Amino acid sequence: MKRSAKAKHVVKIIRRILTVAVVAAFALWIASATAVLVWSSRDEARPVQAIVVLGAAQYAGKPSPVLRARLDHALDLWNRHLASLLILTGGTGAGDTTSEAAVGRNYARKHGVPDSAILVENEGRTTSESMHAVAGMLEVRGLQTALLVSDPFHMLRLRILARRFGFTPYTSPTQTSPISPNREERWKYIFSESLKAPLAFFFERKL
Repeated sequence: MKRSAKAKHVVKIIRRILTVAVVAAFALWIASATAVLVWSSRDEARPVQAIVVLGAAQYAGKPSPVLRARLDHALDLWNRHLASLLILTGGTGAGDTTSEAAVGRNYARKHGVPDSAILVENEGRTTSESMHAVAGMLEVRGLQTALLVSDPFHMLRLRILARRFGFTPYTSPTQTSPISPNREERWKYIFSESLKAPLAFFFERKL
């Protein structure tokens, strides 16, 4: 009987611990999702040392609608003379013959950005890898501030990663992405980012 009582007591403790853990995890997710939404609508465009465009899919050397929306927004910031350097990111996908960054560079050149003002980061296959490489590119040039351009849902994690990797970020989301008007797609990405952002904050290694 004594063993049975002790076992029941242990089970109760475990259940309480699990309940607290579940409630804490849910509260963290709610906070993260809220932060993703807040940063998705915040545009911090201002003079900086570099504009950084996060890569997206390209098709046979042409930017996808998502990548084109990011590039167009970056070009608008460039034409407003908010930076003298444009950094384009994105590696080569499976089966591709060119990188997202290279496609972005060609697009930017066609729209008036001189090649001397463009840097490409074409090795990163993930957001974290690209941001890590960008941080190194900025560091070797003695640069510290950057405007990060991507889709709205991406802004919070980019901000977290930039700070983890040692440079000062300002976010400027594109307002013309084909993802934003699609409610189902938008919420899918928001949900995904609400999980990835805390992971970046707690577990992403620093430079």
